[in-house]
Amino acid sequence: MSSKKLYVGNLNYKTTEEKLKEAFSQFGEVTLVNILQGRGFGFVEMATPEGAEEAKNKLNSSDLEGRKIIVNDARPMTERPRERKDFGERRDFRKF
Repeated sequence: MSSKKLYVGNLNYKTTEEKLKEAFSQFGEVTLVNILQGRGFGFVEMATPEGAEEAKNKLNSSDLEGRKIIVNDARPMTERPRERKDFGERRDFRKF
C-alpha cells in the first residue's frame, strides 16, 4: 500500500501537529504531520489512499479550532526560479 499526502490550509496559527493528527486519525493511520509555523497551512500523510480520500471528503470545509479548513491532495513540489527583487533602475549619483 502506498501513502498519500494531503494539503491542509486555513489553519489556526495555534493549531498543533498533535491536534491535526488527532483530527485526521479518525479516518485511518496518520504517518506524518507537518505544519509550517506562521504560514497557516501544513501537510498530513495518511497510510492509505482510501483513508486520505475519506479524510479529504469529510474534513474539507469543516471547523478546526475556529477556522474552516481546506483539505486537498498535496501537489508535488516543483522547481521554481528564484524571484529577483527588482528595486527599479540603478541610479549612480557620483559626479564625473
